[in-house]
Amino acid sequence: MFKRIVNDIDSVFARDPAARSRLEIILCYPGVHAVLIYRLSNWLWRNQFKVLGRFLSSLGRFFTGIEIHPGATIGQRFFIDHGMGVVIGETAKIGDDVTIYHDVTLGGTSLVKGIRHPQVGNNVIIGAGAQLLGPITIGDFARIGSNAVVVKDVDADATMVGIPARPAMEKKPPVAKDHHFEAYGTPQDEEIDPTLAILHKLENDVANLRMRVTELEAENAELVGSAKNWEAK
Repeated sequence: MFKRIVNDIDSVFARDPAARSRLEIILCYPGVHAVLIYRLSNWLWRNQFKVLGRFLSSLGRFFTGIEIHPGATIGQRFFIDHGMGVVIGETAKIGDDVTIYHDVTLGGTSLVKGIRHPQVGNNVIIGAGAQLLGPITIGDFARIGSNAVVVKDVDADATMVGIPARPAMEKKPPVAKDHHFEAYGTPQDEEIDPTLAILHKLENDVANLRMRVTELEAENAELVGSAKNWEAK
């Protein structure tokens, strides 16, 4: 457990340029505090001290504003940035190297026993305010944009935005060397920015329409000139 906790702390350096030292992270990062409390409460939960595990997680919620059920399964190097308002349900599963931001919910939509919460893969980024609801699967390296509402499975390497969430771009074949950290799960490359892609398409359509209008005007002028010549004859 100690090695896993050290990995959780060290993972912050790769994902937050504001982090300057381990001491600062331990003292000043509520997301790290919440994960540390979760590790202990999860150990209690798995060893049948369930009420004590729930009590400890409730204390963690009080002090950090982050609610992680001790029954959730969370992998290594998990980072909650800012953190306030995060909710992770009992049957949620989170893989390794996952980053989530404040106001994220991994919630259940069923009262039936069994898996009710999202199953999140490895290297996933979930932006602020995103809501992942139900026993859905989020593929490895997926990006969930801020305030997206996800209620269906998400493919690996997909970027999802909107309400309900939809792919922000055409999914490309995964290439390991192209994977990079995207803060808040938001594309920074204008080639895959959905808004810029739509604007570029509109610009091209307008340019094509202008060319066609010019061609039609030229054809019309030629026809009018021919008609005048015919009348003159």
